[in-house]
Amino acid sequence: MQDSPPSGPLVVGVDVGGTKTHLRAVAGDVVVVDHVRATHGWRPHEPAAAARRLAGLVRETLPPDALPSALAVGAHACETPLQCARIRVALQELLGVPTHVVGDAELLVPAAGLDKGVGLVAGTGSVAVGRMPDGAVVQVGGWGAVLGDEGGGAGLVREAARAVWAAHDRGEEPDALARGLLASFGVPEVPALGAALESATDVSAEWGRHAPVVFTAAAEGSALADAVIAEAAQALAALVVRLATRGVPVDDVVVAGGTVLGRPALYEAFTAALSAVLPGARPRPLTAAPVEGAVALARSLL
Repeated sequence: MQDSPPSGPLVVGVDVGGTKTHLRAVAGDVVVVDHVRATHGWRPHEPAAAARRLAGLVRETLPPDALPSALAVGAHACETPLQCARIRVALQELLGVPTHVVGDAELLVPAAGLDKGVGLVAGTGSVAVGRMPDGAVVQVGGWGAVLGDEGGGAGLVREAARAVWAAHDRGEEPDALARGLLASFGVPEVPALGAALESATDVSAEWGRHAPVVFTAAAEGSALADAVIAEAAQALAALVVRLATRGVPVDDVVVAGGTVLGRPALYEAFTAALSAVLPGARPRPLTAAPVEGAVALARSLL
């Protein structure tokens, strides 16, 4: 919290991510509150519960008697406009202030200071979102670790396991990728990987934490790991292509997420793949905190 007294309306932005939640309250140019906590108990498919959790977060973190003039939330796993609208209505009733709720990937473009473009996230999962010229939101990907999330950490591990199983079925000796997965999952042989993956209770999180193995194996010369990374990069580029095909402007592609930004091999492969299929698209890594996008959306409500 800043010592300077707030000047101007107090606006609040919240970024509810899969791992952490970031709230930032700003009055004029003064950051009044900047609060980060672990994301626990987030249930976006239960609008009333989600709204109560967000309202509690706002009340707990703002100074006593402070009431925001506007609030915007970017919410992990808020997958449709209707779902977001239900949370917004419930939250607005609880707090009594103008409120806007979007999927967390929608924070990237305003966080980058842009009015339009694509937000692409590849962290534990992956998703891309943009807006049609008429303002309608279009989201692609984000189908979870079992069905999709190619290019995210969990998807990389799933595809790495498939590549290792295929090599095993061809009679090949375990390479660096296979050995890395066996050690990471704590199993003695390749056929045991299936049961290890199936035993996960939180599939995305538990699979995703093994993703560094893929990049380590690639650095050690695993052709299988190289292929998994290349396919992940192409899958991320394909998300942007899907948006372009549906009429979303894709001139600017704002990229975020620890998996893609934290691993140069994947980011560089993605930019090369995107250039090959959409030469006019301009990828850029997000350097600001995504919560800045929520603050910008909150300001737009004033």
